[in-house]
Amino acid sequence: MQNLSADDTLAPYDAVLLLSFGGPEAPEEVVPFLQRVTAGRDVPPERLEEVAEHYHHFGGVSPINAQNRELVAALQAELSARGSALPVLWGNRNSDPYVADTLRAARSEGLLHICVVVTSAYSSYSGCRQYREDLAAATEELGLAAVDLQIDKVRPYAIHPGFIAANTERLVEAVQQVDPGNLATTRLLFVTHSVPEAMDDTSGPGDGDGNLYVDQHLRAGHLIAQGLSERTGVTLEHELVFCSRSGSPRTPWLEPDVNDRLEELAAEGVTSVVLAPIGFVSDHMEVVNDLDREARETAERLGLSMVRVPTAGTHPLFVEALVDLLQERAAEARGEVVVHPQADTRDLRPSVCAPGCCPNLRAARPALCGRD
Repeated sequence: MQNLSADDTLAPYDAVLLLSFGGPEAPEEVVPFLQRVTAGRDVPPERLEEVAEHYHHFGGVSPINAQNRELVAALQAELSARGSALPVLWGNRNSDPYVADTLRAARSEGLLHICVVVTSAYSSYSGCRQYREDLAAATEELGLAAVDLQIDKVRPYAIHPGFIAANTERLVEAVQQVDPGNLATTRLLFVTHSVPEAMDDTSGPGDGDGNLYVDQHLRAGHLIAQGLSERTGVTLEHELVFCSRSGSPRTPWLEPDVNDRLEELAAEGVTSVVLAPIGFVSDHMEVVNDLDREARETAERLGLSMVRVPTAGTHPLFVEALVDLLQERAAEARGEVVVHPQADTRDLRPSVCAPGCCPNLRAARPALCGRD
């Protein structure tokens, strides 16, 4: 994207909001946090205690909030480098700072036109629409105080050239850790959060096509693997696997689970694996527990050598991509068209979601930044 001058590129916005999932930051916060996450889903207490152990293994602290603070600082620095003085705010769905509190404070400071970046790159209910529901619920909580707030969000960015480039660079660096003699028997596994099959089936524009969640991951993985080959000459057979399944065992979720696939690959003669968690933008609990701990234990038991690729995090190319997206959304709000010159127009998702896009399959709830 062309870098225009100063705050003109971000008009009409007067603040940026990083909207995220949240996480506990002390052992006593773990169970209340999990109760908020699973509210209304009839998850038995024993299951909550089981998941709580994942957090207690890391001292009861999720890494996600520290990573969000780092991303806020990185976004602020990139905006400043482009001549913008817009503040970067931060709000969460499930832990302090809650998004309603952040918006309340913003309004009290006269920040009334806000552009939102969510810490999820892909199109799905949990990755997009649920954050839009969070925004609607927050403004409802603020009541009349929110009538003068105007909130937009950037589009899903799974295939944005900057997100792809950042993940490619992370992969290129990680593959250097693989023994060159094992490359012929090394498999590249792109990992993402499993979701119910019904959520994937209904992910997309609401016109009945669906399966956009998996399709975006497959396309992103293809582009990243292609970038690895072009940069290094190393071509690895790759595929998409899943982690962090939860919920009723009677509900079909996306498979294969990463641990199950490791079992199969070891039996097929694979000697080493590279796990690239492209479904996550930072190394939060699903990465450090499900991959760094559980998947690594599985790999070691099977005699597989394993390399885990870092997520995009605060990679400069990713941070630049997010600011590009902010400038793109601001241009759209001004009635202009400014799109990254390397963007594939087939992959551009709208910033204002179409009716029926990625629906809430449990209960219809109001959502901002959409036409329904």
